[in-house]
Amino acid sequence: MDHSRVPVLEALEDFRRRGDIAYGPPGHKQGRGVDPRVAEIVGLDVFRSDVLSLNGLDDHRQSQGVLRRAQELMADAVGAEHAFFSTCGSSLSVKTAMLAAAGPGEKLLLSRNAHKSVVAAVIVNGVEPVWVHPKFDPERHLAHPPEPDDVRRCLEEHPDAKGMLLITPTDWGSCADIEGVARVCHAVDVPVIVDEAWGAHLPFHPDLPVWGMHAEADLVVTSVHKMGGAVEQSSVFHLQYDRVSPEALAQREDLLGTTSASSLVHATLDGWRRQMVEQGYDLLDGAIRRAHRIRAAVADLPGLRPMGREIVEEGLAADLDPLKIVIDVRKLGLSGIQAVEWLRTHRHVDVGGSDSCRLSASITHADDDETEEVLLDALRALTEHADSVERRPPVRLPEPSALELEQAMLPREAFFAPVEHVPAERAAGRIAAETISPYPPGVPVVAPGEIITDEVLDYLRSGADHGVLIPDAADSSVRTLRVVARGANTRA
Repeated sequence: MDHSRVPVLEALEDFRRRGDIAYGPPGHKQGRGVDPRVAEIVGLDVFRSDVLSLNGLDDHRQSQGVLRRAQELMADAVGAEHAFFSTCGSSLSVKTAMLAAAGPGEKLLLSRNAHKSVVAAVIVNGVEPVWVHPKFDPERHLAHPPEPDDVRRCLEEHPDAKGMLLITPTDWGSCADIEGVARVCHAVDVPVIVDEAWGAHLPFHPDLPVWGMHAEADLVVTSVHKMGGAVEQSSVFHLQYDRVSPEALAQREDLLGTTSASSLVHATLDGWRRQMVEQGYDLLDGAIRRAHRIRAAVADLPGLRPMGREIVEEGLAADLDPLKIVIDVRKLGLSGIQAVEWLRTHRHVDVGGSDSCRLSASITHADDDETEEVLLDALRALTEHADSVERRPPVRLPEPSALELEQAMLPREAFFAPVEHVPAERAAGRIAAETISPYPPGVPVVAPGEIITDEVLDYLRSGADHGVLIPDAADSSVRTLRVVARGANTRA
């Protein structure tokens, strides 16, 4: 296929050249009527590029097939049979993918280190989850993806499961054995869905972890705004084989997605695909070499411990994305949360994520010598000033087994059950009616339907006191919890 073509961008260029005047919503009049104070900050070109598809980029009554051609090019670029653009982010794409594999009341294997959007999908879709627990790294207090044998055991226990949802790479860059999991699932003819939100770049360089479509996954969801070069909320479904129907996937997306798709998202997805096909290898090759150089320099700084391929050598993960610079800061006497706050306040450096143990910075094709130097200078300054950072009460980390909570009700039933709010000191033994996710990375510690324990409460309360953000809890301080009212029907 001719990857120099960019159907959405070409249609947008043609629209501008024609000089059409739209008589529709004022937000889609190419900047006419926009408050100049808004345009001064976000730029007038944002509005000039926000064109309605209907009678704008692509008349759906006499379709020129603009979006269809762009999606065909994307599929060809990454080795998929089908690709579908989504403008609602991968949080919605994951919900769609799950519903394409399993309907309400049907079972689906889910990696328990999933993002909160997966738990939300279980609640919204009515899918019955079968949690596959991740491989826990107690020394680093880090969850790595589950292994093929974990998936096999769950499928043997639940032969009626409709498939498996695997999360890889994780927020911290550790990767699953996608091919091993896929072969386990395919042996019983069920699909494996890969939430590869952090993996949009993987198809375009051989020194990166294997891309889901190349590892026999049936359906892969990516967030191109994360490790690609498209704007926020840009997401793509990639599909192959026949275990998930492309028609069913398209209908589920139509059911859950917006009817007002953003031309900004479509255009930047289209342009990013062209860039990666034409220049991706060279751009990513430079990023990989830069990341190796940064990781080596960080290892020489006192108190900082970058995570590297030792997690693969130790058998904790199948691979590691080298572009994720994950740094344990505990030897500085700080949490990752404190380190991130210091870097932002004192060096105007924002990194991608943090938790009680570490911080994470993504090195991409967009980085250069200047950003490399800024990051290393900021980290060097952090080590020099760590003693001046005010100490906070520590986050009391539980043993790994304490994070595997018993499920007493289905998440959907617990979420919609009669509820009450109880003080934290009286919440142990009660069934959660809410999702509680320290953020980032946004992986739920408690999901609706799980029995709350003292160990988890201690972890969450100490985290909140330390400054951990818990935005989805009804009470973000975790002084009270939303639980299923006594007497409500429960079942495992």
